[in-house]
Amino acid sequence: MSASTDRDDVTEEDGRPLVPAMSEIIDWLAGDECHELDDAEVTAELGRRLRATGLPLDHLGLYFRTLHPEIRGRTMAWAPDEPVQIYDRQHGVELPAAFLNNPVRRVLETQEPIVLRVDHLHDAAWTHMDIFEDRELVEFVILPLRNADASSNAVSFATTRNSGFSVTERAAFARIAPALRNVCELRTLRSAEQALLDTYVGALTARRILMGHIRRGEVETIEAAFMLCDLRGFTELSNRLPSQRVLQLLDAYFDCVVPAINETGGEVIKFMGDAVLAFFLREDASSACAAGLQGALSALQRLQQLAISDAELHAGIALHHGKVSYGNIGYGHRLDFTLIGPDVNFVSRLQGVCSITGQSLLMSERFARLLDPPLIMALGPHHLKGFAEPAELYTLR
Repeated sequence: MSASTDRDDVTEEDGRPLVPAMSEIIDWLAGDECHELDDAEVTAELGRRLRATGLPLDHLGLYFRTLHPEIRGRTMAWAPDEPVQIYDRQHGVELPAAFLNNPVRRVLETQEPIVLRVDHLHDAAWTHMDIFEDRELVEFVILPLRNADASSNAVSFATTRNSGFSVTERAAFARIAPALRNVCELRTLRSAEQALLDTYVGALTARRILMGHIRRGEVETIEAAFMLCDLRGFTELSNRLPSQRVLQLLDAYFDCVVPAINETGGEVIKFMGDAVLAFFLREDASSACAAGLQGALSALQRLQQLAISDAELHAGIALHHGKVSYGNIGYGHRLDFTLIGPDVNFVSRLQGVCSITGQSLLMSERFARLLDPPLIMALGPHHLKGFAEPAELYTLR
């Protein structure tokens, strides 16, 4: 059932015009104040403004489709005198039948509006979903918010008034929908942009890219602690197990290593097959090394606790502190944001010694001297390929 109208002269039954009030809301949606609010604030302010016009609005929902590796969609739910509730719908989580059959999902898929009354004596299972449960909502107006790329967000307006919404009130919701669509589409694009950059290059690098550092050769020198973690025996695993199983094991390995890095303030800059290169940036070098060591120990502990029937996952981790060039390399418009320099080469060669020595954790002399001396133990000099002088290596006592 359509909830749209093109009439500009509709008024509510009490004679008070809704058109001027909706025009004010449209102006607000297009203005600077709305632009500067976050998603929850926009939802709350929109609900407050609609209710202030006299509309019997008891629940407002905004439904965003997302482009995110972990989240399939986000719901913002508002009700009078309540904080906005935010629900992230995860990928890989089996959806209950109530969610699959709910009319919001139908509007998102068909991009057709729905006006729906609810009979609480024989109500549908979807009315017991998290955002609607125990609210005794009588009527819903659910409108698609079509994006330029043919995808859709959605908005729902609901009331507890026994008579539901009037034709005029439904028309008022339809009147603001185009302006609301523009607001939601812009926010969806921003969210997708940030999520994709965070996913593929990391949060710190994403911020630099969004700040405009995207030209080839645009690099800066940074001083940081570096960590290179490599999965041992990967060639044997690849030769012994089916490729699909190998990918599952790699994901299990990364599930141990990457959160350990993130939780200690590091950033993964590169996945290189089964290796992970990360850096820890701090104003104080000792703090950077302490964070790097904590991340490495956490990763090794998680791998040790991992119980897998057909494989044992072990890693060798190298830690170093130094200076590198951080920025863009590549060709034309196809660039890579990466770390370049002798200290990156050094940590790579250092990691290769882990297998030779049987050590799961090795540190360079520079890294070790920035830690508390009681923590470390010297292993003596080792020759690293490509470096003329032998390097003093250390591990934990």
